[in-house]
Amino acid sequence: MAAPLLEVKNLRVEFPTRRGTLRALDDISFDIAPGEILGVVGESGAGKSLTGAAIIGLLEPPGRVAAGEIRLAGQRIDNLPHDKMREIRGRQIGAIFQDPLTSLNPLVTIGAQLIETIQVHLHLSYEQARKRAVHLLQETGIPAAEQRIDQYPHQFSGGMRQRVVIALALAAEPKLIVADEPTTALDVSIQAQIISLLKRLTKDHGAAVMLVTHDMGVIAESCDRVAVMYAGRVAEIGPVADVIHRPKHPYTAGLMGSIPSMDSDRERLMQIDGAMPRLNAIPNGCAFNPRCPKVFDRCRVERPDLMPAGATRAACWLNAMEPAAAPAAMVTGANA
Repeated sequence: MAAPLLEVKNLRVEFPTRRGTLRALDDISFDIAPGEILGVVGESGAGKSLTGAAIIGLLEPPGRVAAGEIRLAGQRIDNLPHDKMREIRGRQIGAIFQDPLTSLNPLVTIGAQLIETIQVHLHLSYEQARKRAVHLLQETGIPAAEQRIDQYPHQFSGGMRQRVVIALALAAEPKLIVADEPTTALDVSIQAQIISLLKRLTKDHGAAVMLVTHDMGVIAESCDRVAVMYAGRVAEIGPVADVIHRPKHPYTAGLMGSIPSMDSDRERLMQIDGAMPRLNAIPNGCAFNPRCPKVFDRCRVERPDLMPAGATRAACWLNAMEPAAAPAAMVTGANA
């Protein structure tokens, strides 16, 4: 197995306020290997996009990395000065955001934006940079790239703009790409094209990808592994097929059960009662315990860390219980 390209260890992100410090990410740990796509999924407010922002070095003040570390190819990057991090961002880390219009300057042609990015990071001549820009547009599926390179963002459809953003993210051949909801604003047919493109480019360039999304269909189609987040922590992480078909955390099981199945004739989908807690009201013990159908006493007082759970790792005390010691219903439910 290849050595991890990205390593996130015990990451904690806090937001100081007048009423105290809010802990938005708490003890997040994962890694991504070269050529691997790691999906990060969860409800809104779980901390998915914030994790990506911390990795890229774009936390909004007063947010700060309060503990832990982030390493890229063995180099620690979470404590670098702003100028050093700016050099890494773009050159070694590419970013793809949900709305391409927020990533593109509407007053500048896409060619000028690509060429500027290429020249800043690769130090090529204008002619070389323009040639590379045309090649990137062709590689990302923009037809007639030689002509369209001189057009403005508003002259492109939503799907084509997202392809331009992907070209921008790949402009300096980064080692890591953080893709934050890259298909949410697109039609379903265009989503499939973008996901297929992202998978192909990842394999061709050997880049690692962190794909943030709330769409399990996108995760199932595109990712090698998936991390399920809840209330600023990783609830479960493992190979996509195992997490989807054999979830070991009740929250993951609830997410999977809420997805319609073509093979089932259920009249009602499963739902997870309640709502994710606010940052200033996270309960003691497991943050999911007020909503968990399998909660027991230990869950309310002691917070579980990620632990081995079959082919995955899950932060759930059900996986720490011996079958003989746990109620039969709990053991069956945990492995459903």
